[in-house]
Parts: sequence; C-alpha cells; structure tokens
Amino acid sequence: MSTMRAFASDKEMAAFMRRLAARQRTVQPSPTVMYDVAPAPPAVAAPAAEPVQDRATGAQTTSITNTQEADVDEGGIVKVAGDHLVILRRGRLFTVSLAGNSMNPVDHIDAFPPKTSGDAWYDEMLVSGDRVIVVGYSYERGGTEINRFRISPSGRLRFEDSYHLRSNDYYSASNYASRLVGSTLIFYTPLYINAREPLAALPGLQRWTGNQDATFTRTLPATRLYVPEPLRRTPDADLSTLHTVTQCDLTAPRMTCRATAVLGSTSRTFYVSAKAVYVWTDGDRAKNTRSGAFVYRLPLDGSAPSALQAWGGPVDQFSFAENRAAQRLNVVVRTDSAGDAMWQSERSAGATALLTLPISAFGDGSRIVPASAYRSLPVEKDSWNFHNRFVGKYLIYSGGEFNEHSGTKLVYAVPLNGGAIAPVPVPHGVDRIDIIGTDAIAIGNDMKERLGFSAIELVGKTRLGDTYFLPAAHEGERRSQAFFYRPDETSFDGASGMLGLPVTRDLENSAAARFLGSGSAIAFLRRDARRFSPAGELVANAEGARDDACTASCVDWYGNARPIFLNGRVFALMGYELVEGRVSDGLIGERSRIDFAPRTAR
Repeated sequence: MSTMRAFASDKEMAAFMRRLAARQRTVQPSPTVMYDVAPAPPAVAAPAAEPVQDRATGAQTTSITNTQEADVDEGGIVKVAGDHLVILRRGRLFTVSLAGNSMNPVDHIDAFPPKTSGDAWYDEMLVSGDRVIVVGYSYERGGTEINRFRISPSGRLRFEDSYHLRSNDYYSASNYASRLVGSTLIFYTPLYINAREPLAALPGLQRWTGNQDATFTRTLPATRLYVPEPLRRTPDADLSTLHTVTQCDLTAPRMTCRATAVLGSTSRTFYVSAKAVYVWTDGDRAKNTRSGAFVYRLPLDGSAPSALQAWGGPVDQFSFAENRAAQRLNVVVRTDSAGDAMWQSERSAGATALLTLPISAFGDGSRIVPASAYRSLPVEKDSWNFHNRFVGKYLIYSGGEFNEHSGTKLVYAVPLNGGAIAPVPVPHGVDRIDIIGTDAIAIGNDMKERLGFSAIELVGKTRLGDTYFLPAAHEGERRSQAFFYRPDETSFDGASGMLGLPVTRDLENSAAARFLGSGSAIAFLRRDARRFSPAGELVANAEGARDDACTASCVDWYGNARPIFLNGRVFALMGYELVEGRVSDGLIGERSRIDFAPRTAR
C-alpha cells in the first residue's frame, strides 16, 4: 500500500506554503470541477459478501459508558478508578467511594492547575491506572489543555501537572476529541494555519509552569506533515488546516507527545479505531460543480498516512466502521454534509450511499474511489436530521426533521454482506439509534409526547421488535454516552438485559435543553426475551440543589446525567446527585442517595 509524501525539511515545507499563499492571492477559484468525482452515488449492485466482525454486546467489557469501539475509551464525564467513581462536573473533579456496598463522597479538586483562573471549558476526562486526565479548551490561550491528576487507593486527588497543545477548538456536538488506547492518550485537533508564517503555528506542547508565555516544544516535524499528491499540484487547493493526531505517553513522569498531520480543507469528520484515525475532509464546493473530498487514514503505529479521493461526506463518527477482520472501511456518505465540527453534525441532506473501501486501496491520494464502491441508500425527502449506527453485520439509519414526532418513521437495515435493504416502520420519530446486544434500538417521541423505544431485530428476519412508550417524557441527553444497555450475564446475544437513559419531563424546553443536559430522571427498561417492560425511574431532587459557587466551565456542554451499571449495581448520576437503585423482580427502586456538591460559599 502506497502512502502520502511528507516534506523533507522545514525549509521545503515553508517554501511550499509561501508558494501556495502567493498562488491563492493571484489565482481565482476554478469554475470547473477540481477532481473527477461522481456527483451522486450511482445505483449499482451491492458489494460482494464479506466477513464482518461482530460488535461487542457490552457483556465483555467493564466500561460504564457507551463507546463506539469496545477497546477504544472515549473522554467523558464519569469513569471508574478502582473502588471509586470519578466525576467531572462544572470545572471540578469529584470522587465517590463505592466500597463496602455503599456510596461515600471522598474528595473534590479544581480540574485545572492551581493558581490559575480556570478560563477553559473542561468537558472530557479519562482514567489510566492511578492517573486522571482532564481535557479542556481555552479560548484565551487558543489551545487544548491536558491536566493530569493522581488518585490514591483511598480516592484522594492531587494535581500532578498540566500541558497545553497548540490547536483550534475541537468541540463537536456529537464527537469526543480524546481517546485512550492502552496507556496512550490520543487527540484529534484541527489547526488553521497561516500559509505566510507556517512554522510559527505548527503543533506544539507547552508544559505549564505558571508562565503563559513559556516555550512550546514542537510535536510535529515537517517529516510528519503529509499532503495528497493532487493537492500538491492544484494551485487553488484549500490547504488551510492541519488535521492533527497527537499521541501522548501517560506513563512518562513528564508527559511526552508526538504528532502526525495532514493538510486539507477546514471541514472534517473523524473516527478512531484501535489501529488508526480516519479524517474526512470536504472538497471544492464551487457553484454548479461536483463535490470532491479526501478521506485520510493516519495509523496509530507511526507509519505514514494514506488517502483517497471520494464523494460527499459522512454525518458523524457513527458513519464509520472499520472491519478489522476483512480489512475494510465502511462509511455512510451524503451529498450535503459539513462535518462534525461544532453543531454541523446536526444537519445533513441529499443523496446517501454506503461506501465500502478495502484499506489496501488507500494510497498517495491520487486514486478516486470507483462508482462501484458506493451502494445507493433510500432516504426520505426531508431527511436532514440523520442518524446512523453500525450494529454487528448491519448498518441502521433513519432521517427526518429535527424534533420530528411523526406517526410512523422508517428505519432502514442494510446488510453489509450485500443483502436486500429492509425498511422497518417504527411508530414514533427517531432521535437516537443505538445497540442492544445483537439488535438495534430506535428512540424518539410520538405526537402524544411519549418517548418511544423500538427494537429492530436483526437475528433471522429483520423486523420491528417490541415497542414501549414512556408517557410524557423526552430524552434528557443527546450525547452517545448518555445511553447504556447491560445484557444479563446469561444472555450472550443481549435478548435480555436492562437499559438506562436520562429523560426530562420539561416538555416545553426539552428540544434544545437536551444538548446541555436536562435529565430530571434516569428511566430504566427491562428487556426479557426481546420484550420491553418498564423497570422504573430514579429521580433527581431538583428542590434540594444548592449553589456550587462555580467559577469555571459552568455549562454542561457534554451533559450531566448518566445511567451506570457496575459490578451488579445500578446507579443514576444526575448533576451532583448519585442515586443507587435496588432491582427486585425486574423493578428498580431507590436504595440510597448522596449529594456530592462542593460545600463552598461565595
């Protein structure tokens, strides 16, 4: 497999960027297509059958959050460290001991370095051994902040050190910037560059010493910066963004990081597997022209990245699935998709296709994906609010208007082995698609303000399974990690188990508030032999909330409520409350409750 070419030196890279800047001042955008890519996916035969690796059902992992890849942890707001829950909320870290079958608040600490203002948004947290890592973004300093803490066996926290990565804002309404594979911290961050002064803004790492003007150590040499061959030759190519993958060794006493980057346009959607990071960038969008795009593969083993030219763009990270056994990449693409930066993933439109790529096809970027690699997918006319998820050997997707509460909505099941697409009508709108064992679940509201849960059965004949309606409720959380399904230990295929999801009864404001966390309760459903039944709710005590004297990161951009299943116990995290449930005869009731809000005064 060929790869892209890197620059040989800083001098070569700087000269290239200066030539690019000069051309962009004098060359007007071309009125013709930049790359010979089909304007829409043709209706071609489905790809030949391929072996597909089954997805994890959830029973084989101790993760307490819903992650896309079983062996790739994602930054989140709650993690497990030994006998403790570690919780990130409103600029602080908290620990709660679960030892002795009880719940006891242990410690809390600012999520930022001592003697700083905490003027960043701290939204993602990971745990590796006895280290807790908090990720934030500072608009004042213009970069990603990485803060390391130590957690003792008794749950006490202490600040260890802090680092600053030069980057632009990585925020996405659907994706997470940080991943953990083993003890390696992995970041995707964009960095918009000035072609006239390219060396001044290359990715770098600064260790916090109290001096904001401390020197950055470059993490990206020119020999790790790659450009697709066609873009090297195109005078008006959009090469305004460094799409950077940074890997940091968390075990080092002083954290060290190395970066690999590719040059491309500003739009992006990225996906992280255990072996590589994939970045999809948009191409030329001149009026009345076709759309060109590049998909990059950046291996995590340090080998050189590779690329392909393609059509359209994915909606979000769930539009991707790497099939490791077959060495293939499956991607859902749409004509009009602006990537997953900020709120862009909430809207896409146009013709839709399933793209199947052999990983061996990636090269120096010259190759154009052939029309035969796309399989056209049916979509409804107004399907700009699009949800997709790969579930085992199927792609499941649905589209519609935002907050659409239709009487019947179509969910499509696409076999990845080339079988016929099955339209499955569900009796409510679709705002979430997720995995329950070997089946899928579609969740959304109907016209009666009921929250519907519909199973899409994928074993044997694809069909609508059981549906349950929760009266007078909406989803209280939009993030993927807000949902969790735990199969019973004796249910290998997940036909029996329990799910949890934050819900809100504030129906008037729930449509927008669900993005920031409006969970007034965690609703639980039992699934027994593929039949749903209500298990009950653990409800927040809103009247008992008290002032936390928040000084940093005071908006819950990544939500504040999670269902937690851990070692046979069930919890509901809702803001500063942690409620443990007791399950008896399939029903959940409150066992105990704590409020771990900091007792501070203004």
